[in-house]
Amino acid sequence: MTTNGNVSFWYAASGIPTERPALDGDRTADVVVVGAGYTGLWTAYYLKQARPDLDIVVLESRFAGFGASGRNGGWLTNSVTGGREQYLRSHDRAVVGRFQTLLNETVDEVAGVAAAERIDADIVKGGELTVARNPAQLARLRQLADAEAAWPEAAATLLSADEANARIDVAGCLGAIHHPHSARLHPAKLVRGLAEAVERLGVTIYESTTVTEIAPRLARTDRGNVSAQFILRATEGFTANLKGEHRTWLPMNSSMIATEPLPDDVWDQIGWKHMDTLGDMAHAYMYAQRTEDNRIALGGRGVPYRFGSKTDTDGTTQPGTITMLTEILHSMFPATRGAAIDHAWAGVLGVPRDWKATVGLDRKTGIGWAGGYVGTGVTATNLAGRTLRDLVLGDKSELVTMPWVNRKVRRWEVEPIRWLGVQTMYTAYYAADRAENNNRATTSPIAKVADKVSGRG
Repeated sequence: MTTNGNVSFWYAASGIPTERPALDGDRTADVVVVGAGYTGLWTAYYLKQARPDLDIVVLESRFAGFGASGRNGGWLTNSVTGGREQYLRSHDRAVVGRFQTLLNETVDEVAGVAAAERIDADIVKGGELTVARNPAQLARLRQLADAEAAWPEAAATLLSADEANARIDVAGCLGAIHHPHSARLHPAKLVRGLAEAVERLGVTIYESTTVTEIAPRLARTDRGNVSAQFILRATEGFTANLKGEHRTWLPMNSSMIATEPLPDDVWDQIGWKHMDTLGDMAHAYMYAQRTEDNRIALGGRGVPYRFGSKTDTDGTTQPGTITMLTEILHSMFPATRGAAIDHAWAGVLGVPRDWKATVGLDRKTGIGWAGGYVGTGVTATNLAGRTLRDLVLGDKSELVTMPWVNRKVRRWEVEPIRWLGVQTMYTAYYAADRAENNNRATTSPIAKVADKVSGRG
């Protein structure tokens, strides 16, 4: 029987963590970090390393890794959220290229810290494989390959169907792009190990403590208030729950399934020996990994958004979404048709109105922030944490000159416009994918309109 929810599959083996003690009344600190996911913990980690004398407090409503950091697909990859080309409107080619290189290097930085801190997060760097499975997807793949050729920093390579299937045998694959700057990992092992590493450095983590409002030099919670010179918001998909932040980032849902461990004869058919992360060129795209215990964990959008920016409580996803993801799994890997789906779950990710991540600090108010990764945050959170460190410490480093720093982003529309827009956008994407799977040779114009409406195009 499929377990649905219970936060995510990534906690199935170890169980849901016992929550650390909550804040008990008002207190002061030098730095308050709101949110104990990857962004908040990396920020606390690098700040405390740079300045051991700082009193740093992390506030978390449930437990470290309850949100996207404990539910994601485990892609430690080099994605520039929103795409590199959009940043060329504000920064020159050399800066944007350097931003890409920094994200490449961050993949190795995360793996290096995990090794140094003895965090066994099942990290294997096999690169990222993106496949095309119909003629329209293949046309977009070739266009992407041409665009990638202008960015040698990313080191992407166009593969034939045979070359792609030699890495992972995906049914119906017509071609693929592969790049080396990606690793598979176990999300919950990384976030739990990182929380323990932060505590060893002397950072205090208060769990079961819900921040209701961030004000200048102050974090208000249901357990008391914490005042500090700097208040850093690292709440990603849960940002809409904070007073005054309802329209800042949209909480987009993403769902996943995990199979039972697959036998050797199935892996003999599929391959996947290099542990590549796997995605496709569909508009409502999928993402997957081969886990350390030989399962396939595969995700996609499902129901993309809840009215009023509502977020879930335990990771339960819709039965129809489980069916949809299982159909994708079986379509790509027919050998898995006899395998049980052991777990299904969902989580939310933060989406800015322009679909590009942001890191910033207002020194007048002491309020800083990082996030809006649109599902590409496992790597970017580390770079964001180091960038917030430099912003807080006033370090005029290269990191604070990158194009995502202190950007101004307009807010999302009010309801019901927001809900109608997202529903319409994904209805269009699903319709476009169906048309293309039925042998439409070119990208559906419906998808192009949806890109424009969403702000992605």
